Amino acid sequence: MRAPQRFLSYNRVMLKRIHARDIRLGMYIHEFCGSWLSHPFWRTQFLLSDPEDLRRIQDSALTELWINTARGLDVATAQAIDASESAHPPPPPPPPDRPQVQPVSLKEELARAAKICDLARKSVTSMFQEARMGSAIEANTAMPVICELSDSVMRNPGALISLARLKTADNYTYMHSVAVAALMIALARQMQLTEAEIQTAGLAGMMHDVGKMKVPLAILNKNGKLTEEEFALMKQHPRMGHEILKAGQDVAPEVLDVCLSHHEKIDGSGYPNRIGGEAISPFARMGAICDVYDAITSERPYKSGWDPAESLHRMSEWRGHLDMNLFRAFVKRLGIYPNGSLVRLNSGRIGVVTEQGASLLKPTVRVFFSTRGNRRIPPEIVRLSHPQCPEKIIAREEPEDWHFQDLHELWAIPAG
Repeated sequence: MRAPQRFLSYNRVMLKRIHARDIRLGMYIHEFCGSWLSHPFWRTQFLLSDPEDLRRIQDSALTELWINTARGLDVATAQAIDASESAHPPPPPPPPDRPQVQPVSLKEELARAAKICDLARKSVTSMFQEARMGSAIEANTAMPVICELSDSVMRNPGALISLARLKTADNYTYMHSVAVAALMIALARQMQLTEAEIQTAGLAGMMHDVGKMKVPLAILNKNGKLTEEEFALMKQHPRMGHEILKAGQDVAPEVLDVCLSHHEKIDGSGYPNRIGGEAISPFARMGAICDVYDAITSERPYKSGWDPAESLHRMSEWRGHLDMNLFRAFVKRLGIYPNGSLVRLNSGRIGVVTEQGASLLKPTVRVFFSTRGNRRIPPEIVRLSHPQCPEKIIAREEPEDWHFQDLHELWAIPAG
């Protein structure tokens, strides 16, 4: 027997709590019931108009949600429309203009992603070196590379994002820009932006640090904490990058804005303009999340990178720094335990996450160490999302506590 529907009404808002099986196109979603981990959306209030969104809700763990019948269809109206359309089905949609990119496994995408990553690094290096020499740069010339990055992220986001984390001291600034571009593309896809917006987000990520080319190399590459004077100069790189990009032609406003405002904070304590809240554009807020995540997870000569899962945990506690709604979308894209995270299973084995699974909490893990025997064991792939898998993650582990020397090799090798 179906549970009775519940209603709330105030200020011309009519809210109704319904079962997820009753959701239909044309309804206005007001709120999902339960944890944000149980549904695939970064936002909670929107008109349900996309059949793909409907499918994602139906395939999720959601059981109930609130709809606003003042802004969308009610249950009875939607059922009447369903009955009418079943008698007169609409014609099939026309074929897409270009072949759709099909998802592939991490193993299939890694080799292709490595070539794309190298191509992107060379493109960024060339453009940034031109900026250092004082030449004008045309950011839009990088768009073909952005399209390659976008297609790779669509095929398998873990491949490119994982590879872009691998940096050396010499190429850090360039690879950081590639990594932020990939993360921006992944986040934009999670937010279901248009293809044009996704490519703009990627270009903004690639260009966000171009102003560092005006910072003296002695400061940019310093192996230690900057002095107050040095940091004051470093904090000018968003303005300098903004000027470099403005000197080019037809640069999208979003690209300019991310370059200028990716160090601003929600509470207004960031730089260079100390703006906050809604004054920071959504693209710039996206840029702040992607920039920080790659920076804190990357190895530097003067500090070790934080574990990916630990990094997300710490970022979630930075109230006033990041847009938490966008951050939740970011977590849903990367997973609670992103690739490269060191985790402990309930069996007492320690492993590194190599690939995401169907559930945010159940990735694929390559186990290689037994805490019960305190010894290395032959690496083994454990797919936690498999219905018959008895194991689960019980804790994050700090890499510095274990001093494993081959973590990069372990998580960068795809599961067999």
